[in-house]
Amino acid sequence: MSRYRKASRFALTMGAGPLGALSVAALLLASPVLAQPAGMSIPAPFDESRGVYSFAGPLEAALPAVVRITTLGGSRGPSSETSRPREISGGSGVIIDAARGLIVTNQHVVDTGSVYRVELTDGRSFDATLIGADAATDVALLQISARGLMAVETVNSDTLRTGDLAFAVGYPLGLDQTLTMGVISGLGRSGVGDGVQDYIQTDAAVNSGNSGGPLLDSRGRLIGINTAILSGSPGGGNDGVAFAVPTRIMRFVVDQLLSNGEVIRGTTGAVVSSLSPSRAGDLGLGISRGAVVEDVMPGSPADRAGLRRSDVIVRFGERNVNAAGVVVSSVGIADPGTTFPLTYLRGEREYTTTVSVELPTDVDISAGAGRLQAYGASLRDQTREERASSGVAGVLVGAVAGGSDAAQAGLVAGDIIVRSGRNDVADAAALARLLRQGGTGRELTVVRAGQRETIRLPL
Repeated sequence: MSRYRKASRFALTMGAGPLGALSVAALLLASPVLAQPAGMSIPAPFDESRGVYSFAGPLEAALPAVVRITTLGGSRGPSSETSRPREISGGSGVIIDAARGLIVTNQHVVDTGSVYRVELTDGRSFDATLIGADAATDVALLQISARGLMAVETVNSDTLRTGDLAFAVGYPLGLDQTLTMGVISGLGRSGVGDGVQDYIQTDAAVNSGNSGGPLLDSRGRLIGINTAILSGSPGGGNDGVAFAVPTRIMRFVVDQLLSNGEVIRGTTGAVVSSLSPSRAGDLGLGISRGAVVEDVMPGSPADRAGLRRSDVIVRFGERNVNAAGVVVSSVGIADPGTTFPLTYLRGEREYTTTVSVELPTDVDISAGAGRLQAYGASLRDQTREERASSGVAGVLVGAVAGGSDAAQAGLVAGDIIVRSGRNDVADAAALARLLRQGGTGRELTVVRAGQRETIRLPL
């Protein structure tokens, strides 16, 4: 069973991967496809003074910008000796603005901390201030006051292509700064959890401690922030597949945190999920890529755009939609008021429309006949067959919007809500009444894979 995990700690070794730096460089130079055009000078990764192939030159300028982050918080007891903050997590970060001392890392690196310590490559250590963090994208922004800082150059991640070289830098497994090399093995990846996801996938080795560290291109420029690993080993080690938040998303979050101290994002009112082959078969479609509209909030921009449940979005804005993450991330980093053209399938017919992104209303709960939208989750009554199969009475979670309150509380598609507070839940109408009462009604008991779990929605 493969599983996703956060990569909370990072490292600096050349030649990671099956080919190694020398082999990759040699292949690049020997490739007829990448042959040097006539009259054009292309620098080769060859150090003539040492007679070796190396990417050290362009990368060395970026390495001083990569920092170790230690998060401290809590205490073990009431005495002055034990009440000092203790280390609760660690990871990596990267300086993006030397003049202002701005450092990007992962939200899960700084989560639950009260003191943040930043260690530079020259041995200096500083306490940092948390400017803000965004759980939906797993991005956080720290600030230190220091002279002589070096910042990394940032490049637009939309220019990336599968097959580009990629270098991950950080402090993994308790080691000093470490660099690993691979290629970009995929773009627009999602489904690694509940959030605003449009990940860069790479086979550059990323391990515990790499979280928050930079993913660089072959010129040493920032293209993403390493955040998660897909691992099939019991201990969660690196298996060659890692994910990074692209700079396109990172820049939006940083700008919002600097302006507002938090990320203010809009919504279209549509809850979407990735189209699977089985779902495509149920809908009578001959495709397996797209985003299925699971529900539409009444009166929302999506409702006004004419979208309905079971429509399949195949193009959103200027991007083809291969999974729900394309739609979720596009909306998640769009300023309120932004309008997107989109193409969708309804049955065998193709339609086009436009949908706007608007600030969410104060109404978190919208109920209809046998269905309910609450806190970003699409809920509905079970069918007779579903209830017979599950063996429990309750309300089925159809889909959960990435980055929503429901997603961050831990609610997932397929959960069956059986209790709200101390009350049993028979249908969506009953759940809507209990949720509107607030208080203990927001503590939900769900059945997941035959086991009961407790989910607490935000107040």
